[in-house]
Amino acid sequence: MKDRYSPLLRSGWDYVEKVSLEEFKAADWALLNRQRGTYYAEEQARQVLRMLADSKDDATFGYMVNNYRHCLQSATMAMHDGLEEEDIVVALLHDIGFIACPSMHGAFAAALMGAYISDRNYWMLHRHAIFQNLHSPELPGVKQHERERWRGHPHFDWAATFVAKYDQAATDPAYDCAPLEVFEPMVQRLFARPPKPRYPTD
Repeated sequence: MKDRYSPLLRSGWDYVEKVSLEEFKAADWALLNRQRGTYYAEEQARQVLRMLADSKDDATFGYMVNNYRHCLQSATMAMHDGLEEEDIVVALLHDIGFIACPSMHGAFAAALMGAYISDRNYWMLHRHAIFQNLHSPELPGVKQHERERWRGHPHFDWAATFVAKYDQAATDPAYDCAPLEVFEPMVQRLFARPPKPRYPTD
């Protein structure tokens, strides 16, 4: 039977050998929680980076660069402009859900990074697709000035700047992007931060 078990990350770790959470006792949860912290610390950033890396050779439906290249270009632009490391990682991962979760990709990125990033970036990620509308005036059905409902919000200017400089302009096939390896330590440091609780925002 044990030959069907998924491998444990560390030797010396133990399985909870029960098939229903309703069977778990306090000692089982204590065991999982002892192993969970190390597991997340070692695996979270690696698995996030793998999600992005797996899209490297993906086709595009018409853009001159695929989503992987767009994300690298966005992060490289932010890095060249001397932005803080958190902002660079946010640029790298802002569209990580663009294909898998197209209509909610901003919320996808916000949920992925929300426990580790500032309020300003969390707010921006949730709304960046709407801020993009300003730059797409001939997109059928677009509400170009929909972002104006947030005019005056403390994070409005950052969202407007991010989209103008690092999102809508990051589709150039001739742009010399830094390789993903440059950003890997930054991603690891971001996800090594102590997580904080986040709740859905309007």
